[in-house]
Amino acid sequence: MSLRLEVDKESGVAVVTLDRPERLNAVDLPTAGELCDTWRALRFDDAVRAVVLTGAGGRAFSTGLDRDAVVPQPSSPYSQDDPLIAVGPKANDLWKPVIAAVAGMACGGAFYLLGECDFVVADETAAFFDPHTSYGMVSAYESVLMAQRMPYGEVARMVLMGNAERVSARRAYEVGLVSEVTPAGEALAAAVRCATVIAGYPAEGVQGSVRALWAARGADRERGWAEAPHLITLGNLPGERQAELFADRQRGVVPRTR
Repeated sequence: MSLRLEVDKESGVAVVTLDRPERLNAVDLPTAGELCDTWRALRFDDAVRAVVLTGAGGRAFSTGLDRDAVVPQPSSPYSQDDPLIAVGPKANDLWKPVIAAVAGMACGGAFYLLGECDFVVADETAAFFDPHTSYGMVSAYESVLMAQRMPYGEVARMVLMGNAERVSARRAYEVGLVSEVTPAGEALAAAVRCATVIAGYPAEGVQGSVRALWAARGADRERGWAEAPHLITLGNLPGERQAELFADRQRGVVPRTR
Protein backbone atom coordinates (compact mmCIF):
# COMPACT_ATOMS: atom_id res chain seq x y z
CA MET A 1 0.00 0.00 0.00
CA SER A 2 1.30 3.46 -0.90
CA LEU A 3 -1.40 5.35 0.97
CA ARG A 4 -2.02 5.52 4.71
CA LEU A 5 -5.38 6.31 6.27
CA GLU A 6 -5.67 7.20 9.95
CA VAL A 7 -9.05 7.98 11.47
CA ASP A 8 -9.59 9.65 14.84
CA LYS A 9 -13.20 8.81 15.57
CA GLU A 10 -13.24 11.06 18.64
CA SER A 11 -12.39 14.20 16.67
CA GLY A 12 -14.00 13.07 13.41
CA VAL A 13 -10.80 13.78 11.45
CA ALA A 14 -9.14 11.42 8.97
CA VAL A 15 -5.56 11.90 7.75
CA VAL A 16 -4.74 10.54 4.30
CA THR A 17 -0.98 10.30 3.66
CA LEU A 18 0.74 9.72 0.35
CA ASP A 19 3.36 7.22 1.52
CA ARG A 20 5.99 6.89 -1.20
CA PRO A 21 8.74 9.11 0.21
CA GLU A 22 11.43 7.26 -1.75
CA ARG A 23 9.65 8.50 -4.92
CA LEU A 24 8.87 11.94 -3.48
CA ASN A 25 5.26 10.74 -3.14
CA ALA A 26 4.82 10.59 -6.90
CA VAL A 27 1.55 8.92 -7.86
CA ASP A 28 1.83 5.66 -9.80
CA LEU A 29 -1.18 3.81 -11.17
CA PRO A 30 -1.78 1.67 -8.04
CA THR A 31 -1.61 4.80 -5.86
CA ALA A 32 -4.10 6.55 -8.14
CA GLY A 33 -6.46 3.62 -7.62
CA GLU A 34 -5.94 3.71 -3.86
CA LEU A 35 -6.77 7.42 -3.77
CA CYS A 36 -10.04 6.86 -5.61
CA ASP A 37 -10.94 3.95 -3.34
CA THR A 38 -10.10 5.96 -0.22
CA TRP A 39 -12.19 9.00 -1.15
CA ARG A 40 -15.13 6.78 -2.01
CA ALA A 41 -14.82 4.83 1.23
CA LEU A 42 -14.76 8.06 3.25
CA ARG A 43 -18.11 9.04 1.72
CA PHE A 44 -19.71 6.22 3.68
CA ASP A 45 -17.84 6.65 6.98
CA ASP A 46 -20.08 8.86 9.07
CA ALA A 47 -17.46 8.98 11.83
CA VAL A 48 -15.28 11.09 9.51
CA ARG A 49 -16.43 14.70 9.13
CA ALA A 50 -13.23 16.35 7.88
CA VAL A 51 -10.09 15.10 6.10
CA VAL A 52 -6.44 16.17 5.92
CA LEU A 53 -4.29 15.16 2.93
CA THR A 54 -0.50 15.17 3.26
CA GLY A 55 2.70 13.52 2.03
CA ALA A 56 5.21 11.41 3.96
CA GLY A 57 8.90 12.14 4.41
CA GLY A 58 9.03 15.93 4.48
CA ARG A 59 10.85 16.35 1.13
CA ALA A 60 7.68 16.55 -0.95
CA PHE A 61 3.92 16.66 -0.72
CA SER A 62 3.92 15.05 -4.18
CA THR A 63 5.78 15.45 -7.45
CA GLY A 64 2.79 14.37 -9.51
CA LEU A 65 2.62 11.39 -11.83
CA ASP A 66 5.44 8.88 -11.36
CA ARG A 67 7.76 9.10 -14.37
CA ASP A 68 7.90 5.30 -14.54
CA ALA A 69 4.14 4.92 -14.82
CA VAL A 70 3.08 3.38 -18.14
CA VAL A 71 -0.25 4.79 -19.25
CA PRO A 72 -1.77 2.98 -22.26
CA GLN A 73 -3.51 5.37 -24.65
CA PRO A 74 -6.29 4.69 -27.15
CA SER A 75 -5.32 5.05 -30.79
CA SER A 76 -8.13 7.52 -31.47
CA PRO A 77 -6.98 11.17 -31.70
CA TYR A 78 -10.24 12.14 -30.00
CA SER A 79 -9.49 10.29 -26.77
CA GLN A 80 -6.85 10.55 -24.07
CA ASP A 81 -6.61 8.72 -20.78
CA ASP A 82 -5.22 10.73 -17.88
CA PRO A 83 -4.55 8.58 -14.78
CA LEU A 84 -4.74 11.59 -12.44
CA ILE A 85 -8.02 13.03 -13.67
CA ALA A 86 -10.01 11.20 -10.97
CA VAL A 87 -7.57 11.14 -8.03
CA GLY A 88 -9.10 14.09 -6.18
CA PRO A 89 -11.86 14.01 -3.57
CA LYS A 90 -14.40 16.02 -5.59
CA ALA A 91 -13.91 13.78 -8.63
CA ASN A 92 -15.00 10.92 -6.37
CA ASP A 93 -18.06 12.74 -5.05
CA LEU A 94 -16.62 13.35 -1.56
CA TRP A 95 -18.12 16.57 -0.22
CA LYS A 96 -16.58 16.41 3.22
CA PRO A 97 -14.00 19.20 3.63
CA VAL A 98 -10.43 18.25 2.69
CA ILE A 99 -7.45 20.33 3.84
CA ALA A 100 -4.00 19.87 2.31
CA ALA A 101 -0.89 19.98 4.52
CA VAL A 102 2.15 20.67 2.34
CA ALA A 103 5.84 20.37 3.17
CA GLY A 104 8.59 20.37 0.56
CA MET A 105 7.88 20.15 -3.15
CA ALA A 106 4.40 20.23 -4.65
CA CYS A 107 4.56 20.23 -8.42
CA GLY A 108 2.93 19.19 -11.68
CA GLY A 109 0.35 16.49 -11.12
CA ALA A 110 0.20 17.34 -7.41
CA PHE A 111 -2.10 20.17 -8.48
CA TYR A 112 -4.81 17.64 -9.36
CA LEU A 113 -4.96 16.96 -5.62
CA LEU A 114 -4.36 20.48 -4.31
CA GLY A 115 -6.92 21.84 -6.76
CA GLU A 116 -9.63 19.67 -5.21
CA CYS A 117 -8.74 20.41 -1.59
CA ASP A 118 -10.76 23.13 0.08
CA PHE A 119 -7.75 25.01 1.40
CA VAL A 120 -4.02 24.53 1.78
CA VAL A 121 -1.76 24.85 4.82
CA ALA A 122 1.96 24.87 4.05
CA ASP A 123 5.10 24.96 6.11
CA GLU A 124 7.99 27.27 5.28
CA THR A 125 9.80 24.55 3.30
CA ALA A 126 7.00 24.26 0.73
CA ALA A 127 7.79 25.08 -2.89
CA PHE A 128 5.26 25.02 -5.71
CA PHE A 129 6.14 24.70 -9.40
CA ASP A 130 4.95 23.21 -12.68
CA PRO A 131 7.69 21.57 -14.80
CA HIS A 132 5.57 20.67 -17.85
CA THR A 133 6.86 23.28 -20.27
CA SER A 134 10.49 22.43 -19.42
CA TYR A 135 9.90 18.92 -20.73
CA GLY A 136 7.91 19.82 -23.85
CA MET A 137 4.52 19.14 -22.28
CA VAL A 138 1.30 21.14 -22.05
CA SER A 139 0.14 22.11 -18.58
CA ALA A 140 -3.60 21.81 -19.12
CA TYR A 141 -5.57 20.28 -16.24
CA GLU A 142 -3.08 21.68 -13.74
CA SER A 143 -3.40 25.18 -15.16
CA VAL A 144 -7.18 25.06 -15.08
CA LEU A 145 -7.19 24.08 -11.41
CA MET A 146 -4.56 26.61 -10.36
CA ALA A 147 -6.28 29.41 -12.31
CA GLN A 148 -9.18 28.98 -9.89
CA ARG A 149 -6.90 29.52 -6.89
CA MET A 150 -4.34 32.12 -8.02
CA PRO A 151 -4.39 35.34 -10.07
CA TYR A 152 -3.91 34.73 -13.79
CA GLY A 153 -0.48 36.32 -13.96
CA GLU A 154 0.82 34.22 -11.08
CA VAL A 155 -0.41 30.99 -12.64
CA ALA A 156 0.97 31.99 -16.04
CA ARG A 157 4.38 32.78 -14.57
CA MET A 158 4.53 29.51 -12.63
CA VAL A 159 3.45 27.44 -15.63
CA LEU A 160 5.59 29.17 -18.24
CA MET A 161 8.75 29.39 -16.12
CA GLY A 162 8.64 25.63 -15.63
CA ASN A 163 11.60 24.22 -13.71
CA ALA A 164 13.40 27.56 -13.61
CA GLU A 165 11.41 28.94 -10.69
CA ARG A 166 9.79 27.90 -7.43
CA VAL A 167 6.90 29.64 -5.70
CA SER A 168 7.77 29.80 -2.01
CA ALA A 169 5.27 29.16 0.76
CA ARG A 170 5.27 32.87 1.58
CA ARG A 171 4.56 33.90 -2.01
CA ALA A 172 1.87 31.21 -2.29
CA TYR A 173 0.26 32.73 0.80
CA GLU A 174 0.45 36.24 -0.67
CA VAL A 175 -1.35 35.21 -3.87
CA GLY A 176 -3.99 33.06 -2.18
CA LEU A 177 -2.90 29.52 -3.00
CA VAL A 178 -2.02 28.88 0.65
CA SER A 179 -4.17 30.03 3.58
CA GLU A 180 -1.58 29.58 6.36
CA VAL A 181 2.21 29.24 6.56
CA THR A 182 3.72 27.43 9.54
CA PRO A 183 7.27 26.79 10.75
CA ALA A 184 8.96 23.76 9.19
CA GLY A 185 7.34 20.48 10.17
CA GLU A 186 4.16 22.02 11.60
CA ALA A 187 1.80 22.11 8.61
CA LEU A 188 0.16 18.78 9.38
CA ALA A 189 -0.59 19.71 12.98
CA ALA A 190 -2.03 23.06 11.88
CA ALA A 191 -4.21 21.41 9.23
CA VAL A 192 -5.47 18.85 11.76
CA ARG A 193 -6.38 21.67 14.16
CA CYS A 194 -8.46 23.33 11.44
CA ALA A 195 -10.07 20.02 10.48
CA THR A 196 -10.93 19.34 14.13
CA VAL A 197 -12.76 22.65 14.41
CA ILE A 198 -14.70 22.03 11.20
CA ALA A 199 -15.52 18.45 12.20
CA GLY A 200 -17.15 19.80 15.35
CA TYR A 201 -19.82 21.62 13.35
CA PRO A 202 -23.02 19.98 12.00
CA ALA A 203 -21.98 17.94 8.98
CA GLU A 204 -24.94 18.87 6.79
CA GLY A 205 -24.15 22.58 6.82
CA VAL A 206 -20.45 22.01 6.29
CA GLN A 207 -20.86 19.64 3.36
CA GLY A 208 -23.52 21.83 1.77
CA SER A 209 -21.13 24.78 1.97
CA VAL A 210 -18.36 22.75 0.32
CA ARG A 211 -20.74 21.77 -2.45
CA ALA A 212 -21.85 25.39 -2.98
CA LEU A 213 -18.27 26.66 -3.14
CA TRP A 214 -17.32 23.98 -5.66
CA ALA A 215 -20.41 24.66 -7.77
CA ALA A 216 -19.39 28.32 -8.03
CA ARG A 217 -16.18 27.25 -9.74
CA GLY A 218 -17.72 24.55 -11.89
CA ALA A 219 -18.44 26.28 -15.20
CA ASP A 220 -14.89 27.51 -15.80
CA ARG A 221 -13.43 24.17 -14.75
CA GLU A 222 -15.67 22.17 -17.05
CA ARG A 223 -14.85 24.39 -20.01
CA GLY A 224 -11.13 24.04 -19.34
CA TRP A 225 -11.49 20.28 -18.90
CA ALA A 226 -13.16 20.01 -22.30
CA GLU A 227 -10.25 21.76 -24.03
CA ALA A 228 -7.43 20.02 -22.14
CA PRO A 229 -7.20 16.66 -23.98
CA HIS A 230 -6.96 18.31 -27.39
CA LEU A 231 -4.31 20.79 -26.24
CA ILE A 232 -2.23 17.99 -24.74
CA THR A 233 -2.50 15.88 -27.91
CA LEU A 234 -1.46 18.81 -30.09
CA GLY A 235 1.22 20.31 -27.86
CA ASN A 236 3.10 17.48 -26.16
CA LEU A 237 6.42 16.38 -27.61
CA PRO A 238 6.82 12.64 -28.30
CA GLY A 239 7.50 10.62 -25.16
CA GLU A 240 11.10 9.84 -26.07
CA ARG A 241 11.90 13.53 -26.50
CA GLN A 242 10.27 14.34 -23.17
CA ALA A 243 12.46 11.67 -21.58
CA GLU A 244 15.58 13.22 -23.09
CA LEU A 245 14.69 16.63 -21.70
CA PHE A 246 13.96 15.10 -18.31
CA ALA A 247 17.34 13.33 -18.31
CA ASP A 248 19.06 16.62 -19.15
CA ARG A 249 17.34 18.60 -16.40
CA GLN A 250 20.48 18.87 -14.25
CA ARG A 251 22.11 20.95 -16.98
CA GLY A 252 19.26 23.44 -17.07
CA VAL A 253 18.75 26.72 -15.25
CA VAL A 254 19.19 26.55 -11.49
CA PRO A 255 15.72 27.22 -10.08
CA ARG A 256 15.19 30.38 -8.11
CA THR A 257 12.58 30.84 -5.41
CA ARG A 258 10.36 33.84 -5.04
